[in-house]
Amino acid sequence: MNFEDIKALEDDFQVETYAKMGIAVERGRGSTIWTSEGVEYLDLYGGHAVCATGHSHPLVVAAIQDQADKVLFYSNLVYSSVRALAAEKLVSVAPSSLSKAFYCNSGTEANENAMRMARTATGREKIISFSGGFHGRTADSISATFLGKYREIGKPNVPHHVEATFGDIESVRAVADHDTAAIILEPIQSMAGVREAEPKFFLDLRELCDELGTVLIFDEVQSGVGRCGSWFFAESEMAGGVVPDVVTLAKSLGSGVPVGACLVNNAVSSQIKTNDLGTTFGGGMLAMAAVLATLEAIENEDMIANARAIEQYLRESLDDVNGVVAVHGKGCLIGIEFDKPCKDVHAKLLENNIITGTSSNANVLRLLPPLCVAKDEISSLVEVLKG
Repeated sequence: MNFEDIKALEDDFQVETYAKMGIAVERGRGSTIWTSEGVEYLDLYGGHAVCATGHSHPLVVAAIQDQADKVLFYSNLVYSSVRALAAEKLVSVAPSSLSKAFYCNSGTEANENAMRMARTATGREKIISFSGGFHGRTADSISATFLGKYREIGKPNVPHHVEATFGDIESVRAVADHDTAAIILEPIQSMAGVREAEPKFFLDLRELCDELGTVLIFDEVQSGVGRCGSWFFAESEMAGGVVPDVVTLAKSLGSGVPVGACLVNNAVSSQIKTNDLGTTFGGGMLAMAAVLATLEAIENEDMIANARAIEQYLRESLDDVNGVVAVHGKGCLIGIEFDKPCKDVHAKLLENNIITGTSSNANVLRLLPPLCVAKDEISSLVEVLKG
């Protein structure tokens, strides 16, 4: 099919969601995609932080094909060898206190279930989240989202959600009390323009949660699974070594196969009883095969170290680029801040067959490339920015 036919069919039969680029993606390998017209693009956005191992990584593709030939799906009413292995592998790379995994289908679903776990474990209702944070589009998650228009379009909002200022512990103390079930935050606020906080902020949050008996949740839907140069933001130097009670994951976790997860410590998981949580498709065999292969590919090919090297190379390469005033983020979650709105920069890159992302901060261009992205591919970006 040519592009115009594809576009016409989608426009006619699909409910409108995002403003789309004028291309149809038909094939991908590594950091490269090809369109229906055979045009090659460098993908430094990764389908919005999804394609951690690159497009159609051979190990992931082979695992999915092998599993599809055995059984596509059966629910959590039965045991499954591939689910058991995926859970074991995910817990093995997590901070040691996060000893249990709960699988679901998406990031917003992971966040919904994390907040439900916190309410179940504490018997409380209040949830504190942060200005600039994005947690998803389902009811509880969008009610915890204090970014732009999202909370407004999610009305009527779930009650008992309270806002604090990201990076400001005093603003948290002003609203936290013994009625607070959880504090949830993106440790790096991606959609807000890749906003960061100092390690001390996370240390103070951990201390406050311990004092109040409140569950601390890191939404690592974008920052997790190696993207920030460590398996997770949790327990890293970026977090001051802090480990939350729950970490939520999705996006990169299945290399493109829809899957989400919560990693949970024993204090929270021990309060969850049979039928407190449920999911039909969560933990399905095809998704579990993708998770296991994704984690193995990242580990086997040392992609986390590559993410750190790419960050350093990018920062050095952008030193003398006119208009760049700051580089935010870690690893392969990077925000390039310009001295003016970057809409034209984004468009120029696309004209040069390089896909990047924008953010709610008009001056910040986001990069969420595969963790296997190469330095020469980053150089292509820098050359266009210098041109």
